[in-house]
Amino acid sequence: MTDVPAPRPRPGSELRAGHTDREAVAERLREAAGDGRIDLEELDERLEKAFAAKTYGDLEALVADLPGPGQNAAGPAPSAQEPLALRTVAGDIRQDGHWVVPERVTARTTLGRIVIDFTRAECRHREVGLELDAGMGEVRVVVPRGWTVRAEGVTSGMGSVRNRATDPPVPGMPVLRISGGSKVGTIVVRHPYRWPGRRSRD
Repeated sequence: MTDVPAPRPRPGSELRAGHTDREAVAERLREAAGDGRIDLEELDERLEKAFAAKTYGDLEALVADLPGPGQNAAGPAPSAQEPLALRTVAGDIRQDGHWVVPERVTARTTLGRIVIDFTRAECRHREVGLELDAGMGEVRVVVPRGWTVRAEGVTSGMGSVRNRATDPPVPGMPVLRISGGSKVGTIVVRHPYRWPGRRSRD
């Protein structure tokens, strides 16, 4: 039986975890087993501990030795050539800060929430394809001012799709081509807020 790594102490690790937090960790464990990173015996052991976890620290200990969303075994971020796939069932995923934007990004959620923030990202491509599937969840995309946003065949069932990134494009800046859609969930594309600390009213 493999020992679970000790948690990495960080502020907030003693806060109480909720059902969506436990399910998000369980989904990462299942994906790790599918990739061959942990065996089935260890998967069962970690899943049992995940659903019994009481704090964020308890959950962090179960995935401390696994790549996070958008990571692979070679490093903390995909290269500019490798597609980036973000997927969650009921948890939250944030792709923000400094990261290298590949030519293609996919984001799929069933009930969870995905935030893709290009504000501080390094984009080496003239055009980037972004395929979204909000399901019954939520996908939010933050696009730097000056980028061009083009929604191509985006569909909405009983959900909503809102593009608020409508500032005039700047020549030479990247073009973001968005496809996919929402069944009953929500997709919002917007620019960064001009005033730090402002909260979304979407």
